[in-house]
Amino acid sequence: MAAIFNEMHDKAEQVRSPYLRIDEWLGTLKKKDVERATREAEARFRRQGITFAVYGNNEASERLIPFDIVPRVFAASEWRRLTAGIEQRVRALNAFIHDIYHRQEILRAGRVPQDIIINNAAFVPEMVGVDPARGIYAHVIGIDIVRISENEFYVLEDNCRTPSGVSYMLEDRETMMHLFPELFLRQRVAPVENYPAMLRSTLESVAPPACKGEPTIVVLTPGIHNSAFFEHAFLADEMGAELCEGSDLFVQDGFLYMRTTQAPQRVDVVYRRIDDAFLDPLTFKPDSGIGVPGIFDVYRAGRVTIVNAPGSGIADDKGVYTYIPEVIEFYTGEKPLLKNVKTWRCSETKSLQYVLEHLSELVVKEVHGSGGYGMLVGPTSSKREIEAFRAKLKARPDNYIAQPTLALSAVPTFTASGIAPRHVDLRPFVLSGDRVRITPGGLTRVALKKGSLVVNSSQGGGTKDTWVLED
Repeated sequence: MAAIFNEMHDKAEQVRSPYLRIDEWLGTLKKKDVERATREAEARFRRQGITFAVYGNNEASERLIPFDIVPRVFAASEWRRLTAGIEQRVRALNAFIHDIYHRQEILRAGRVPQDIIINNAAFVPEMVGVDPARGIYAHVIGIDIVRISENEFYVLEDNCRTPSGVSYMLEDRETMMHLFPELFLRQRVAPVENYPAMLRSTLESVAPPACKGEPTIVVLTPGIHNSAFFEHAFLADEMGAELCEGSDLFVQDGFLYMRTTQAPQRVDVVYRRIDDAFLDPLTFKPDSGIGVPGIFDVYRAGRVTIVNAPGSGIADDKGVYTYIPEVIEFYTGEKPLLKNVKTWRCSETKSLQYVLEHLSELVVKEVHGSGGYGMLVGPTSSKREIEAFRAKLKARPDNYIAQPTLALSAVPTFTASGIAPRHVDLRPFVLSGDRVRITPGGLTRVALKKGSLVVNSSQGGGTKDTWVLED
């Protein structure tokens, strides 16, 4: 593995310019200050009910997500380069989804194999020919990005279905401003707290043509037992939208309505946080108890907008991911500004052979996996774990892709033995409607275990506040 890029210190151990003020601040902190701040941050998160679900032994448990008080910092120039690549990618992804459900020109051109789309579980045949408002399918996208050097960033994956984590980004910032307000007086940090307003503007901009006046927006949640329920409630409250479960909505005379204590209210935009299969029992999974019967017919008729559109997941499938550079070139005529990680498709015989021979060096992921589950990190796995995974891979090669173990950049993090570098990734949140809106920063996830490259909270990771310095 290549040398690890330290975002705070250069090769000569000099502090890089974005971190100069952070370095000064760290020099003033005593151990008791850190312990106090960590306790206070934990108490704030506990009061807010910010938890995540950890699944194992056939049951889930709720835990607080660990928060590290050392912010991650980007210079304004670094962020401008990143956002140009992010915007290019998001526009191409939406063009791709539209094409897949219409003329399928990219398949006709042979740039993406037809079977990887048509036989994909994320492909929704019912969406063929459907024209959503403004032609936008993925309105809320989380792009997972890693850094390996001063100027090298790679996209690990695209999240085009129902990306989560924005509440952590917002609460991390609010917590830092509460604990260390003096830090924000010393330099100009781009704000993230306007995300809910940006989200509302985006949702309003994609209201259906039938909407007259200010659109009625609802957030559709599976309910209180969902691991991201806090985020659903938080965003509904911040946007001034109603938080609804499926039973709160109904279809009548070709429109969608919300039950209220007075007369039913017509709904124009549904920001849904439930999966495609459970959205409408009349169209998809018939035993779904959390969806809205008939909502898909109303959507198909153009009388309600569903965010993100059903079928958007075809663009974030890990098998399709390997073709995204082709997708970007096909729809934009430009070379990708952000690189993909080199990826082996285990469905291909030669690739499978290579992966099986190099399992101890690679990261192997399920095509439809998420949250750090169902994956193998070769360099940190035991021989027994590798052999067990080898059997899975041979049994279902089409279910896996493999990538090299990247030397993820590291940032200063408080540990039991003091400040030490820990590996991080980044999930910027992108909104696509009348225009593309990108929140400056996003969610930084940190692998708190020494040497670990797995940043998922379910696998022992935590979060940090992410700063973009303004010019």
